[in-house]
Amino acid sequence: MPRKSPYTIELSQQEREILQAQVRRYTLPYREVVRAKIVLMAAAGLDNDQIAARLDTRREVVSKWRKRFYQQRLAGLEERPRRGRPAIFPP
Repeated sequence: MPRKSPYTIELSQQEREILQAQVRRYTLPYREVVRAKIVLMAAAGLDNDQIAARLDTRREVVSKWRKRFYQQRLAGLEERPRRGRPAIFPP
C-alpha cells in the first residue's frame, strides 16, 4: 500500500525558476540535478513511489529530499559537511 507523504510541496515562482534552471544545467553535479527534479515532481503532486520510479532511485532518497526541502526550502538541497577525512580527489 503506497504511503502518502505529509510534506506537501508548494513552490513560489522564484523557487520554481531556480529549480528548473538547475535541471537544465548540464554542468551541475548529477546529485544536484536529481534533487531539483525530486522537488519539482513533488510540487507537481506525484507521490514518493512515483518519483522514485521515474528517477530510478529509492523511495527513501526521495522522502529525505522532500522532507529537507519542506523544512529548509532551497538551503535544504545543498550538501552538508560530512565527518571524516576530506576527499583527496578534485571534483
